[in-house]
Amino acid sequence: MDTAPRLAVDRLLDDPTTRIIVCCGAGGVGKTTTAAALGVRAAERGRKVVVLTIDPARRLAQSMGIDSLDNTPRKVTGVDGGELHAMMLDMKRTFDEIVEGHADPERAQAILANPFYQSLSAGFAGTQEYMAMEKLGQLRARDDWDLIVVDTPPSRSALDFLDAPKRLGSFLDGKFIRVLMAPAKVGGRAGMKFLNVGMSLMTGTLSKLMGASLLKDVQTFVAAMDTMFGGFRTRADATFRLLQAPGTAFLVVAAPEPDAVREAAYFVERLAAENMPLAGLVLNRVHGSGADQLSAERALAAAENIEEGGIVDQESGKAGLRDSADSPSDPAADTDTDADVDEITAGLLRLHAERMQVIAREQRTRDRFTSLHPEVAVAEVAALPGDVHDLAGLRAIGERLAAGVPAGA
Repeated sequence: MDTAPRLAVDRLLDDPTTRIIVCCGAGGVGKTTTAAALGVRAAERGRKVVVLTIDPARRLAQSMGIDSLDNTPRKVTGVDGGELHAMMLDMKRTFDEIVEGHADPERAQAILANPFYQSLSAGFAGTQEYMAMEKLGQLRARDDWDLIVVDTPPSRSALDFLDAPKRLGSFLDGKFIRVLMAPAKVGGRAGMKFLNVGMSLMTGTLSKLMGASLLKDVQTFVAAMDTMFGGFRTRADATFRLLQAPGTAFLVVAAPEPDAVREAAYFVERLAAENMPLAGLVLNRVHGSGADQLSAERALAAAENIEEGGIVDQESGKAGLRDSADSPSDPAADTDTDADVDEITAGLLRLHAERMQVIAREQRTRDRFTSLHPEVAVAEVAALPGDVHDLAGLRAIGERLAAGVPAGA
């Protein structure tokens, strides 16, 4: 069995130099719950915390007792010690704020009303990840909190959080935009000739996909945004450097399943390649047992013995018989009762065997990760019987995170 250092969650949360914690990983592994639990625990240990989530299910608001979350941090009540605020990224509103903050009112209105801008801000590939980075930069610049916990966007690949902002920044400051800007800068017939030669194939294809008015909308958008394009790339690069700086800690979140742990390993390697500070791996929904001394094989063998012959009384040597002083007067009732007990016992033994098999599979999955990355600290969080829906549930998750091992292990 491979061993790994235990992730000291409380030490990370208590360290005043820790200013940003980024929870990242594949979709559906509990990033949102982990981020919220970290926020609650840090606040109750005296930190002034804001949790930024990008979770479309809006479970975070329900767990924290807030009717709804939006693009403005909302204070969470019922937290003692420090302060906790929470917010949910509004991708389009964040993009609108950038436009309103970097353009005069007339130009900003023209941009916000532009159909191409509305499509870009509402769902262009990479926009959500870019705006998550943008909002993180805004929160850090305000300096109203001493800890920011980020729940990264759900996506097909965990690496999208790092790649998409660069891709969108490159698009907004790249060749495509410069080509669209060229006709206006050249002017007159020369500009139209340049456009016709350089853009005929691309605009023909795009017009078929998005409508005949696409080119005009895009050119109007580009003309209005001309002075802002460089800023997108600059801010994306600045936030990227912030993620590399001391005071930022990445927590890779995974479930003890092969695909999720494989994705976590990819992310660990990518963070190392980008010189980003990794605090450790959080392994969610780990199963444990308070009776792990009874192996799956022994439990199954005992269940089979019971089902085949019943429990043999050591004194009488006969299956299904008990001491007469403890037995009902009716032998038939005694036999039925013993059969029921045997059936229940065998069923419990089989359930225990299944649990031990799950634990063994999860341990093998974790061991494969730790054999590849023995230096990565790990915290295991026990699987809960139900969903987390309030502060008490988040506190329970925080306690399990701090303990670092599953219940019963």
